[in-house]
Amino acid sequence: MSTKAKLTIFVVICLLAIGGTVAALVKTRSDDDAARRNTPAAATTTYAKLASAPRIVFRSTVRNTDYGSVAAVAMSDPTGPRAFFGNQCDRVYATAQRMLCLASDRGLVTTYTAKVFNVTTGAKITELPLVGVPSRARLSRDGTLAATTSFVQGDSYAATSFSTRTVISKIGGASFGSLEDFRLVHQGKTIQPVDRNYWGVTFAADDNTFYATAEWGQHTWLVEGQLSTRTVHTLTEDAECPSLSPDGAHIVYKQRGDRPKGQWRLVDYTVASGAINQLSETHSVDDQVEWLDNSHVIYGLPRSGTEAAVSDVWSVPIDGSGIPKVLIPQAWSPAVIP
Repeated sequence: MSTKAKLTIFVVICLLAIGGTVAALVKTRSDDDAARRNTPAAATTTYAKLASAPRIVFRSTVRNTDYGSVAAVAMSDPTGPRAFFGNQCDRVYATAQRMLCLASDRGLVTTYTAKVFNVTTGAKITELPLVGVPSRARLSRDGTLAATTSFVQGDSYAATSFSTRTVISKIGGASFGSLEDFRLVHQGKTIQPVDRNYWGVTFAADDNTFYATAEWGQHTWLVEGQLSTRTVHTLTEDAECPSLSPDGAHIVYKQRGDRPKGQWRLVDYTVASGAINQLSETHSVDDQVEWLDNSHVIYGLPRSGTEAAVSDVWSVPIDGSGIPKVLIPQAWSPAVIP
């Protein structure tokens, strides 16, 4: 067979393969759109009717036309009517005053945004830098500080791993910049590992202290930081995505332990003593938990199989007792407004 004939056959095979892939993607998108159109809308209410009592803001994962929209429910009736905000977010977090929305615009060129809104009026307050795929979002308790984490590409050390950018900003003020530029103190010494990454910020009530994950050399650490000195120091190893309790006494985070890579167990870290105890949730939780109150956390768990795009918000006590239960079905990225 001539070289020209071989080349022609190769091109035809490639075109058929590409055509098959495109057809499969189109069919998947079409099936997903049909599922969204055919799924009944959830019962709705207005945010004004919820705003006078404790509530939970989250990302709806009901597979209908509201999929990905930000919604809220009354804490006293988490399976009840939902108030929709009209924002489409990959990650959302909210306080009584503000809402932080991390979103992806998947056009010909995918772009990413981090916007802060007035949670009551819906008016945009400001836009923050976001350089990659949305991963984590947090506001300080009073809504004056915002932390965003995104996955990025281009770091030479991340050829076989991943790289993140975590930025803390004062809303309406200056940015504190990337945590990679903060001084890192490990076991009493300042270190500068080239492959360091940070993610999963959680703020203390003083608007200065924060906790986060630091990772280098394929090891993760719970770190405590101070914005005033732009310094972080390590507390304990094998910790990811910390979340500080409202009273500041406990931090719940993901711990890998002896589980395979990509599998985690939720544990509770007592701030005063450093004691670590496992929660009763045995599923692998790839989420930064939120606090329902000082003794319970809530978190997202995806479903499996044909419902993999749907997730539910679960609740569990932090003392290792109790049975985990679904708090808000078809929801993700919860934020409690007490």
